[in-house]
Parts: sequence; structure tokens; C-alpha cells
Amino acid sequence: MDRYGFTTIRTELDGGVLLVTLARPDRMNAINDVMHRELTALYARIAADSEVEVVVLTGEGRGFCAGGDFKQMAENNDAGYDDGFSQLFVDAVAMARNILAVRQPMIAAVNGDAIGLGATLALFCDIVYISATARIGDPHVQAGLVAADGGVVLWPMLIGANKAKEYLLTGDLLTGAEAERIGLVNHAVPAEEVLEQATATARRLAQGAALAIRFTKRLVNKDLEDRVDRIYEMALAMEAVTFRSADHLEAVKAFGERRAPVFARGLR
Repeated sequence: MDRYGFTTIRTELDGGVLLVTLARPDRMNAINDVMHRELTALYARIAADSEVEVVVLTGEGRGFCAGGDFKQMAENNDAGYDDGFSQLFVDAVAMARNILAVRQPMIAAVNGDAIGLGATLALFCDIVYISATARIGDPHVQAGLVAADGGVVLWPMLIGANKAKEYLLTGDLLTGAEAERIGLVNHAVPAEEVLEQATATARRLAQGAALAIRFTKRLVNKDLEDRVDRIYEMALAMEAVTFRSADHLEAVKAFGERRAPVFARGLR
């Protein structure tokens, strides 16, 4: 039985372990406006759910999450964004704060590609299992955008500033095996074992000392909370600028035309 009744996300509780499945498999679980709102609400529901001890986050079908839905981006460009991108700030900041408000341990079971915001959702989890052959990365720059919705916050903490800049500035993707090697994720395992191993760890934690586990998570996350407080809104302001840039508009057009984008040479 679905626990929370969302339309783009399935939730199933079993023995204190909440399995959360991103459920837009026809779009590689890409995040449209509906899923974005439901994700924000999801984390608030989890934080308030006294029966949830541990969360496992995965994706339906071949992918974990392809990030922002380019079809939605094209529609937003055609329709026009609200003045000053106020909703972008409200929604993105709310999601980050709601994620950090979840005291229960969260484990990512990255069954397929995790791109952009999809990578961010995985990396906000406390332990990450990934298919060794899946790809993970934050190629915002390849869409002419700033990696504001988590990339600039999470990647430097996990792998160091210069290594993070290399991947964020190029937008290069890593295999799960490469991501484990550089410390971006915890475990790269065969694809067919990702959910099994993540769930096994979740059940182990669900039987542990809940208060000590939650307090430990909260203390370790203090640096992350501080980074979100210091950086997130500035990063989103910069991303808002790039949403109106010629490079981003060209990237969205090129995606629809199935060709490589041809970018301008930046600010003169």
C-alpha cells in the first residue's frame, strides 16, 4: 500500500524501512514541476512520520533520476518564468531544508544514471550504493547553467574543492566504480545487487539505537547545514541569471533538435 499517495513517487513502509521510488520511468525519472513539489513535500512527511526508522531512495526502471526535465525547461522558456524567478528560490531552498530536516538515516540505491539534481538527491543521502556501471554527474554547465541545486554545496564536501571543480566545470560524468574510487559514493556494486544491499543496510540501521544514530547524523550534517545556509540562495541567484542566458536557451534548443549545443564565448 502506498503510504503518502503522491503521483510521481511511490512510498512503501515495511518494518520501519520506507522505500521511496521515483516513478517517472518513461522520462528516466526526470524531475518536472509536479515531482519537484512532491519531493519537497515528501521529505517533510518523512521527518514527521514516527513509524519511519530508515529511508531507501531508488528509481523505477533503467534510471535513478535524469535530473531536471528538459521538456519542462523548454516549456518554461516558452511560457516565461515568474518575475525574478521567485518560485525557483522558494522551491529549491525548501527542498534542501526539508531534506536536512529528516533525522532518520537515508540510503540511496542508485540503480541507474543519476544526473544533475538526480545526483544531488542521491548525495544528500547518508550512505550511497550505486550500480558500478551507472553514470553519476552534475552537467549543469553543459546546459549553460550553474549547478545551484546542490552540486556546488555537496561535491566539494565529498571529494575536495579542486576535484569537485574539475567535474562541475566540465560536466563530465563518472561511472559508479569511478565515483566510489574518488569517494563521491560509498559502494559501487553490481546493478542487480544495489537495492538488495541498500535495503540490508537500512534494516540493520532500523534495528540500531535510533536516538544515537539520529543525533550522530545531525552532528555530522552540521557542516552541510551551514553550507546550505551560506551558499544555496546565492547559487540560485546565479542560476537564475543563467536561465536567461543565450547559452542555456541554445542548450535547450539543441536538446530538442538532438544536436550538440554551440555556446557563445561567455561575458565579453
